[in-house]
Amino acid sequence: MQPNWVRHAKTGNNTRVLSYIAHQPPALLLNIKAYMLIICSMKHTLALFCTATSLLLAAPAFAESCYADYKAKQDNPLRLHYGVIQIDGLCDAEAAKSQTSSRLQAEGWTLLSILSTFGADGLAERKQSAGTYYLRF
Repeated sequence: MQPNWVRHAKTGNNTRVLSYIAHQPPALLLNIKAYMLIICSMKHTLALFCTATSLLLAAPAFAESCYADYKAKQDNPLRLHYGVIQIDGLCDAEAAKSQTSSRLQAEGWTLLSILSTFGADGLAERKQSAGTYYLRF
């Protein structure tokens, strides 16, 4: 049913003009909608694949060796030591603090502070200072 505001041309008959064509949606040949769904899902799959690939390519940046130097103590009798420890995962002070603290507590030591985090290039200069606590934990 047409809305009231649509006016049809007068033909003298009770019918409308044969050339009047209302807007019709285009006829879909070969079921194009199904192909469009496949293409859209392929776009999402491609985006997911690209994201996963970029994360895998960035993984070696996280795999670089990371070390931290720290100070720790042990009570009864009071003993202090300076050491160097290898850190797994991200190379930041928070990760170093949590990993070092848990490893030291397993041996009866208490972490006092993380002095710094560094890469493999800083190991040689700290080896003599750390002594027996060089990469011990």
